[in-house]
Amino acid sequence: MRKTVIQIYEVQRPKEALALIELGVDHIGSVLTDPARWKSASVRKTIEAVRAGGAKSILIPLMKDPAAIFAALDYYEPDCVHLCDVLSPYPKDRPTVARDFDALSSLHIDLKDRFPRLDIMRSLGVPRPGSDEVAAVTKNILDDVARFAPVTDFFLIDTLASGPTQPVAGFVGITGETCDWTIARAVIDRSPIPVILAGGLAADNVCDAVVGLRPAGVDSCTRTNACDRNGRPVRFRKDLGKVRRFIAEVRRADDFLEGAAGDASSVNGKRA
Repeated sequence: MRKTVIQIYEVQRPKEALALIELGVDHIGSVLTDPARWKSASVRKTIEAVRAGGAKSILIPLMKDPAAIFAALDYYEPDCVHLCDVLSPYPKDRPTVARDFDALSSLHIDLKDRFPRLDIMRSLGVPRPGSDEVAAVTKNILDDVARFAPVTDFFLIDTLASGPTQPVAGFVGITGETCDWTIARAVIDRSPIPVILAGGLAADNVCDAVVGLRPAGVDSCTRTNACDRNGRPVRFRKDLGKVRRFIAEVRRADDFLEGAAGDASSVNGKRA
């Protein structure tokens, strides 16, 4: 039985990346936060360390200009690029999303042409629980799945905050809050490509997420970060103890699912 992929963001230092690989992390993501100053020797060395350590390196370029994204990929040479532009699933926003889709789809195609060995990950924003438009939102997200899947290698489900409460304007992620798992499960079940679940995952809920939703992978950023003296997460600094517990809970879920599958096979065998 397959093991759930474990993905950890935002890692900007090679020493930290190697420590995470030693713990058992499969995918390690770094982020470029400033489109005007995107060259970082530390991030480049981090990606090199991830590759040397046998994990998959992922780069999030918080950029809108395709030429800048191409230049960054030439410079860093990651295994995967993660594009996390907000694509609102709310019905009132769909006309804008329809206009954005053509440009984003063209970007995916150009990336495949220019970097044929590069994987592409695309974020899908899912609202927090409690939306009164669940049916319409779910349909719109599934429409995006169908549109992007032919030119994408992974989807990542992340929590979509509303309007100005989105932590990084124009991009989905790092809310530290869970999304609506009912919608997420529908996406995981219907997607033709692997789906990684993100959004507020930590050791206290990731086992339930893996067992209940069965994503291809799980991602943690905010809730595996170190905290300051006031208990607030510090970006770009991981708490290795939190990561260790996160991994243990993911593997506990994998063991449970493997045992359940074995019990089902045994029952089916007796019936045969």
